[in-house]
Amino acid sequence: MVTVELVHTGTELLLGARLNRHAWWLSRRLTELGYMVTRQTTVPDQARAICDAVAEALGRADLVVVTGGLGPTSDDCTREEIARLLGRPLREDPEVLRHLEAFYAARGRSMPPRNRVQALVPEGARVLPNPHGTAPGLALEVRPNVFRQRASAIIGAKPADAEAVGDRAAGSWVLLLPGPGRELYPMFDEAVVPLLRQVLPVRDAWAGVTLRTVGLGESAVEQQLAGPLARWREMGVEVGYCAMAGLVDVRLTARGAGAQERVAGAEQAVVEALGPAVYGRGEVSLEQVVLELLRSRGETLAVAESCTGGGLAHRLTNVPGASAVFLAGWVTYSNAAKVDCLGVEPAALERHGAVSEQVARQMAEGARQRARSTYALATTGIAGPTGGTPNKPVGTVYIALAGPAPTRVIHRFNPFDRETFKAVTITQALDLLRRALLEKAEGL
Repeated sequence: MVTVELVHTGTELLLGARLNRHAWWLSRRLTELGYMVTRQTTVPDQARAICDAVAEALGRADLVVVTGGLGPTSDDCTREEIARLLGRPLREDPEVLRHLEAFYAARGRSMPPRNRVQALVPEGARVLPNPHGTAPGLALEVRPNVFRQRASAIIGAKPADAEAVGDRAAGSWVLLLPGPGRELYPMFDEAVVPLLRQVLPVRDAWAGVTLRTVGLGESAVEQQLAGPLARWREMGVEVGYCAMAGLVDVRLTARGAGAQERVAGAEQAVVEALGPAVYGRGEVSLEQVVLELLRSRGETLAVAESCTGGGLAHRLTNVPGASAVFLAGWVTYSNAAKVDCLGVEPAALERHGAVSEQVARQMAEGARQRARSTYALATTGIAGPTGGTPNKPVGTVYIALAGPAPTRVIHRFNPFDRETFKAVTITQALDLLRRALLEKAEGL
């Protein structure tokens, strides 16, 4: 098993000024490749903090990936500090310098003198090209890995571990990758992956899959899977759960001989136990599934939103190719807009209120009629934190689906903060349509 630790540099990450997407993206990609990410550390742009984190990681891991701090400004000190930690003098690389100059020339600018520091490469490092920016990535082999040897001496390796410790202490790798995602992600796929397959190949079999579910809470999913997955757990399949707004991911992984077959068996057990609650696998989103179901049938969709404020249309149109299916959307936040844009009857608003089954039904039917779409979804509810009543507390929502079959309206209670309320409501609306499409297919 090849173990990996990630060290993310950037004071802005610790201040909460920026979201660390690298932690998620790199862990996912490395896991897909069969590597075992065992720890992540975030440190400020300070020499001592960076060196301490990398030295400690080298004491445990076969591969240490460091992100950020390769820019030209005074707080970008990763390159210099790692070179110092490893005792590697920095030398200017003519090829990297030519890339820097060409990068600026292609944009009609001359290279600022300070950027020349990015052409400095630690002795013995492999340069990872960066066609999307100025800072190259750097790969350094640490052989012998004195940091691992020191760690082993401190904790005391047992005789049974001596062979493994000796093999790993022989060498590890450090990767320095740029901070901007638009540079890091292509570099990883185009340069890092081929390098890792060459210098740190995964020798033990690994398999994994993530099944995406909707409509059940995390505890309910685990309870329903306890029995069906017991056998597979005994066979070494690891099971993990990750809950999001209205969604739960079920992660299945295994290593060693027969890993693929064991994961496939566990996956089948999950699908059989949860049925239509499983809407996809991998990174597929609920909106992708819904749009593909509609596209495959040559059917179309419109939406009418109140409490979700355009969020439903936003999620749908985030999917490439949505225009083949999604025709139109209305955000009718006021009662007047519901009447003027969708044809909701004023009497229904007066008698039942904007948050009601009757109004949700008329919103969906009005949107479908005006867009001339196969289906239309409508949402109306109370997002809060104010506006609730004893009969309709904050979190109350009605979701309607109009289509060839009689209009369907569901009533849900989502007592969350505004953002979560909207996210869950949108998910419930998409799932209402997905299940209706599946039922229609089964009835054919």
